[in-house]
Amino acid sequence: MKPVVGLTGGIASGKTTVSKMFAEMGIPVIDADDLAREVVEPGTPGLEAIVEEFGEDILDQEGRLDRKKVGELVFGDEEARETLNAILHPRIGAAGAKYIQGYRDHPAPYVIYEGALLVETGAHNAFSALIVVSADESVQRLRLIARDGYTLSEANARIDSQLPLSRKVEVADYVVTNNGNLDSTRDQVAQVHERLVARFGAKESA
Repeated sequence: MKPVVGLTGGIASGKTTVSKMFAEMGIPVIDADDLAREVVEPGTPGLEAIVEEFGEDILDQEGRLDRKKVGELVFGDEEARETLNAILHPRIGAAGAKYIQGYRDHPAPYVIYEGALLVETGAHNAFSALIVVSADESVQRLRLIARDGYTLSEANARIDSQLPLSRKVEVADYVVTNNGNLDSTRDQVAQVHERLVARFGAKESA
């Protein structure tokens, strides 16, 4: 099986920015957030299980999962979050495995799997390597306020609710610092890519 490299980081650290840079170099990227949407599409067992557990109030007018309502429901409620994760994570994992299998014959030497909770769930141990995208907490805070419209206290609460980035960096094979200088971030991604190509095989990735 082709090596799968996990990519994670903290909230508003720039995981998506970094994964796009890998994609630009020809590396397939599987986004756990996309999978999370896929497994709760209307008519799926995933959505049915969530509605059964939390009620129809978490649906929008079109019968789709209202992600904002779900976020508000589980934020600060550990039991509700664990219940939601127990429904979602096995389905996300199964969907991810199908995509990984689909890239079996791709010329890239490895595949990126981007997910926010790889370290929290212990999933990082299953990957061939782990990249952590890091950013200063002050940068994360400003991004949350500008991007999502959070107040300062809301932004701080979101950051504080997560596993500290330092804990993720501790278990990383590679760290990309993304404090806003995209040229610097791109250079770091290129260096990590070179090391991964050397580690997993020098097949052309584009």
